[in-house]
Amino acid sequence: MREPERIIRLRTVLSRTGLSRSTIYRKIAEGTFPPQIRISVNGSGWHESDVNRWIADPVAWRPKREFDAVRQGRRSLAADAQ
Repeated sequence: MREPERIIRLRTVLSRTGLSRSTIYRKIAEGTFPPQIRISVNGSGWHESDVNRWIADPVAWRPKREFDAVRQGRRSLAADAQ
C-alpha cells in the first residue's frame, strides 16, 4: 500500500529550496515552481514530491503530465470549436 502524499508548509519549502518567499510566489506565477494546494480556509501547502522534483532539477521542472494532458485537451476542444 502506498503512503499518503505529504503536504509541506511554506517554512519547510523555504528551508529546502533556499528561495525567498517572494521568489517562490513569482516562480509559481511564471509556471516554473509547483503551485500550492489549499489545505484549509486559511492555509496552503505543497505536495512534498513536487517540491522534491523541483529541487532535483529546477531548470527542467514542469507540471506533472496529467496536468499537461488536461491543458492540451482543453486547447484541442477550443481549436475544434473554431
